[in-house]
Amino acid sequence: MSFLDHIAACNTHDASRFLPFIVSGHVVGRVNRDFVRRLLSWPEIFDITDASVSLMDRGDGLAHRSEKVADALERLVKQGVLRPFHGEQYAAYADGTPGPLLLIDRAMAPCFGIRAFGQHVNAFVRSPDGLKMWISRRAEDRLHYPGHLDNLAAGGLPYGISLEENLAKECWEEAGIPLELAEHAVPVGAVNYHMDTQIGFKSDTLYCYDLELPIDFTPACTDGEVQAFYLWPVEEVMERVRSGNEFKLNCNLVIIDFLIRHGYINPDEPGYMNLLTGLHPVMPFLE
Repeated sequence: MSFLDHIAACNTHDASRFLPFIVSGHVVGRVNRDFVRRLLSWPEIFDITDASVSLMDRGDGLAHRSEKVADALERLVKQGVLRPFHGEQYAAYADGTPGPLLLIDRAMAPCFGIRAFGQHVNAFVRSPDGLKMWISRRAEDRLHYPGHLDNLAAGGLPYGISLEENLAKECWEEAGIPLELAEHAVPVGAVNYHMDTQIGFKSDTLYCYDLELPIDFTPACTDGEVQAFYLWPVEEVMERVRSGNEFKLNCNLVIIDFLIRHGYINPDEPGYMNLLTGLHPVMPFLE
């Protein structure tokens, strides 16, 4: 196990298995060829060829267009093909368009390879013993990665809420961080990855934040997503990432980025340049 192994685990995309997903003449995602066959039941919604999957466009507005896709996906949920809706909306954008072209439930975004965004907070404390990081352990009833280690606060960015509002919400819900502390979170960049899943393709960009917390602050989960918190020396966090699979998969990337920026992973690290580029991979071209 190594830092590079974690980057490789998040970048498993095989572009040869996908077709471009087109809305209003713009490519906004990509659809697994196996899932394309599921969409053949709705020729009035999807125009499917050997080269692409296009949403039928009859001048529908955003709301009507999104509703049609949601109706088809709801049928697949009832058939047991897909898991239930999450309840948050993600937006599909294309370069050069002023607004979203499609809204789709968060759980369904991978079905169409819609680029998704999230926010992850590396919370740390400057103690007399050195830098320490707050780490959370996910509750056992979580649908994804139950019981795994996680960043202190993290979450997807739904449509219709600002970065600042969403960050404050996640900080409070997952760690009881009040607004007056959450406001000190510093945006430090982003990492991204391209991962194939059972239902499609995750093209995720995670905005990263550093948040220095007071030495006397103790996190407390308010929404049931976290079962425990740990304040560990950065060196221990670094070793756990380097040598195991305890963390939720994409959290490894966020922590690796933190370790690089704070000098804990330095140019002497084997594969250092590959780590730098691996946190910002280029989207594989469709064949």
